[in-house]
Formats: sequence, structure tokens, C-alpha cells
Amino acid sequence: MAATRPTVIALTALAPVSWGTTYAVTTEFLPPDRPLFTALARALPAGLLLLALSRVLPRGVWWVKAAVLGALNIGAFFPLLFLSAYRMPGGMAAVVGSLGPLLVVGLSTLLLGQRPTARSVLTGAVAAFGVSLVVLEAAGTLDALGVLAAVAATASMSAGTVLTQRWGRPDGVGPLALTSWQLTAGGLLLAPLALLVEGAPPALDGPAIGGYLYLALANTALAYWLWFRGIGRLSATQVTFLGPLSPLTAAVIGWAALGEALGPVQLVGMALAFGATLAGQRAPRGRRGATPEPFSLASKNGRKDSMDLTGPALRR
Repeated sequence: MAATRPTVIALTALAPVSWGTTYAVTTEFLPPDRPLFTALARALPAGLLLLALSRVLPRGVWWVKAAVLGALNIGAFFPLLFLSAYRMPGGMAAVVGSLGPLLVVGLSTLLLGQRPTARSVLTGAVAAFGVSLVVLEAAGTLDALGVLAAVAATASMSAGTVLTQRWGRPDGVGPLALTSWQLTAGGLLLAPLALLVEGAPPALDGPAIGGYLYLALANTALAYWLWFRGIGRLSATQVTFLGPLSPLTAAVIGWAALGEALGPVQLVGMALAFGATLAGQRAPRGRRGATPEPFSLASKNGRKDSMDLTGPALRR
């Protein structure tokens, strides 16, 4: 039986909730200043595990597409995310990340032919403002490299989310296989970079091993499978509006486990961001009021399986 739309949204939301724990795990359990190794340890084991479970390899042009998506969603996003987490206070990178919905709205116009609505732009702005109220009060001194890394990470993930929906997936290939391709491709991209830039892997104690296992299995393998599954059943805009759940989760963990305070301003910000997240889940109105079709049916809807990103190929 097919899952209902609220169920799909709820399951997809578990991904950003899981990602909201990344900052605490990184700063409390993992070796310091190893963003490339941390990204590699998170991506490649998860990708190989899912690849072994799916037993499906890309074919034809999908070798190239999987490499591009893996670079955007994993290979670039992961190290930039960890670099920003290492160089800035926990929630600061989330402020930049909260701009993701607005970036996706713009990229969806360019690559998917979806016209932005006033509601989506306003909802994205409210989400970003709410997140900023949650984390900026105790942000501390900004680090230029950390800010640039957060901006680049947000742009990379936003582009990867839109292209994932634009390209869909081959007929007969499920989200598990698509997730495994991207994680493996991103991990293979990271492996030589981590070795060249950071050298040999660091010595790991028990907490670090546990932290890496959590990041690879729950935070990555399971969470990204849910995320890409959601992209296949919801619009790119709906999915990315779940993103603010990540910094909200990080703020709650900081309050509950790390002794960080939540004042009235931050509580108002959390309410605004959560309200924007809910508003962003309203199904977009098409010409016939239909909700987006699963992207596994892209080829059946007349969208060519090509790398063309210009002209008529962008239109559904």
C-alpha cells in the first residue's frame, strides 16, 4: 500500500531531524579539525552498505549523473558542512543553511520550470528569520572561512536537491539504489582529498568510534534514504522546507544536553521557523491542482533522460 502524503512528509522530516544532531556529535565526540576525514567516514561506509543492499549499479548516462549528484549532495556538501561546524559556534552555520529553501525556489524556477510564488518566497524568508532568532543571539564572533563554507554547503545541497528531482531515477531503480550511488560517489571523491590534505586517519577512542558509526548509519545511510525517497514523492520546495527542522533540533539538543539557554527571543524564532516548515508542506498548485508525481516516473512523463539543462528539456 502506498504511503499517504502526511506519512511521506513525516518520514522525510526524520532526515533533517537526524542531521540536527550532527553539530553536537561533531563537537563533543569526534577528533577536532578533521572535516575531510569526518565527511569520508560518514559517506563511504554508508554508501557501500546501501550499495550491497540494493545490488544495483548505474548504467549509461547515470554513471555521470550519479557522480554529479554525489559531488553536490555528498562530496562537496559534507566537508563544507563539517568545516563550518568546526570553525563556528554550533548553530551559526544553520543560519546560512536556513536560506536553502529560498535557493531551491530560485533553482526550481531555472531548472524545473516552476514559477516561484509569493507564498513560497515569504515562507522561506520567515523560516530564515526564525532560525536566525534561534541561533544568532549566542553566535559569537563570525569566522570568515566558516561563513564561506556554510554558504557553499547550502548552495551545493540546494543544487543537488533540485537536480535530484529534475533527473529522477531510471525505471525500476528505487531510492535505496539512488542513495547508494550518491554516497559512494561522494565518498570516493573525498577519499584522495582527505589523504592528501589531512594525511593518515587520526587515532580514535571509543566515543569517536561510536560517533562515526552513528553518523554513517543513522545520520547518513538511513537519513539520506528517507530524504531522497521524499524528493521522489514531494516537490523539491516541499522537501527543502523541512530543512529548518535541522537547526531547531540542534537548538533543542543544545538546551537539553549541552546546557545552552533558550530565551524568549529564541522561542519565538523556533515558533516562526516551525510554522514556516508546516506552511511549506502545502501541496503546490499546478495547472490542474495536481501534486507532483514520483520522479521515478519521469521518463513516462515525457522528460528525456539526458544531461540537458537548457531549453525545452527543462519543461515538464
